[in-house]
Amino acid sequence: MKFTFTALHAIHDKVTMSFSDHTMTSPSLLVAGNSCPMLGLTIAWHPDSNRIGEQFIVADPQAELELSRFSPAFRLAGKEALPLGHGGISREALRIQRNGDQGVLITPPASRMVVEVNGVPVHAAVHITREQLSKGLILGLGRAVLICLHWMQCLPKMNEMEGVIGVGSSAILLRDQIRQVANTDFPVLLLGETGTGKEIAARGIHQHSQRRHSQMVTVNMAALNESLAAADLFGAARGAYTGAQQARKGLFAEAENATLFLDEIGNTPASIQPMLLRVLETGDYRPLGATQDLHASARLIAATDQDLYGENFNQALLRRLESFVIHLPPLRERREDIGILIQHLLRQNKLEYPVTLPTSLISDLLIYDWPGNIRQLSHVLRRILLALQAGQPADFHQLVGASKERSSVASATPSTSLATKSSETAPAVRKKLTDLSEDDVLQAMIQHDWYIQGAAQELGISRPSMYKLLEQHSQIRKAEQIPVAELRAVLDATQGVIEQAAHKLKTPAESLRRYARIIAISALSG
Repeated sequence: MKFTFTALHAIHDKVTMSFSDHTMTSPSLLVAGNSCPMLGLTIAWHPDSNRIGEQFIVADPQAELELSRFSPAFRLAGKEALPLGHGGISREALRIQRNGDQGVLITPPASRMVVEVNGVPVHAAVHITREQLSKGLILGLGRAVLICLHWMQCLPKMNEMEGVIGVGSSAILLRDQIRQVANTDFPVLLLGETGTGKEIAARGIHQHSQRRHSQMVTVNMAALNESLAAADLFGAARGAYTGAQQARKGLFAEAENATLFLDEIGNTPASIQPMLLRVLETGDYRPLGATQDLHASARLIAATDQDLYGENFNQALLRRLESFVIHLPPLRERREDIGILIQHLLRQNKLEYPVTLPTSLISDLLIYDWPGNIRQLSHVLRRILLALQAGQPADFHQLVGASKERSSVASATPSTSLATKSSETAPAVRKKLTDLSEDDVLQAMIQHDWYIQGAAQELGISRPSMYKLLEQHSQIRKAEQIPVAELRAVLDATQGVIEQAAHKLKTPAESLRRYARIIAISALSG
């Protein structure tokens, strides 16, 4: 059954509109009649950075989707839907066929476009299981665009939140949970691996609460000195201990009518845990050496990457902290968000990169399992950019200390074996420009619809070298040197399809599109 996407986008629009006011309706909504999850296609990387994060959702469990340059249309919630459009993507369709909730069958098109599954070139149909899709699968198209295939438990919706980045189900659910609990006074327990953004989630809760006008107070429980921890948290009267020359205000008092974030709660000294339990049960605490109780007005948020359900943590305290629990998923379970996070980290750290990040490098970033999660991604990205700025090669595996051997994410069909990326044949050796004839250059441009990047890869040369060959070519024209009347006539004859016009005019499609915009001649994006 071939899949049509108009009806689903109508449903998508309806749901998006209903959520535009950030209502607290459950995000686990599935399209009516479907008990299995939806298949999400998220643009994880695209030469046009504004496209990263756009999605297309396949709700029909028996759908067959045709993915090409012109179809389907991807979008961010509430924004215009557009096809992938890039010239490196084949006009011939790659087919993605669902088999209920069991998985998908990916069939590459009969074209010259390179198709990769988790960095591994594929030339025949490959079956991807439900379990493999649950980890997120990276589909590479034409060594230019990267698509993440993943399960979606809800439709996309507009519930953006500062610092909480992502378009997948996990990110949507996390933002909804934060808003849901923010305006209560419930204690919140944030559970997640190191680097998953627990403090960012805590700040999100505080910023969306009625306490947002006060500063959130943060304490790392692992850094407390056990002998002074009680005084640090609850304060102390003058003379309560040696050196206490005056009364001391504790963190609970400092967070009065605000939020107290207890990070690394699993490292709380054993002697302090019963004191925290009393605050949670009664709201009262007594500063060290004082004769009267004080009442705590601070709202507690705790976080840990440890297992609190063992014998080393006060279980009664844990039950109090469990009033509202938020699990922050590891990055390897939300692979669809990595491209957006890379962009966010670049902007956040004001990192400028001198050259375009290679698509193969981005593919490695997307496929890696990230044991250190977002924090590790940020550090590795910084090291990559520093290497590129110094003119050095950015060896991803060396930067993360990972083995180049990578287990296959996709199990093969009986007729197709899918090896690891490391077992591929070596990439083509870079060719010398003097080895290439004008006819070689012309044929490469024709085969790749007059897009420079695809032609350069075909010839085994760099993009700057390709520009040099185009500059010297006797038949290929510069777009800005084409007379306006001729350009207008060709665009009219080709109905504005830029690739067809580029072929007739023998000029690169990218520069032709820019020139057409400058002189205000409408052209259809290819």
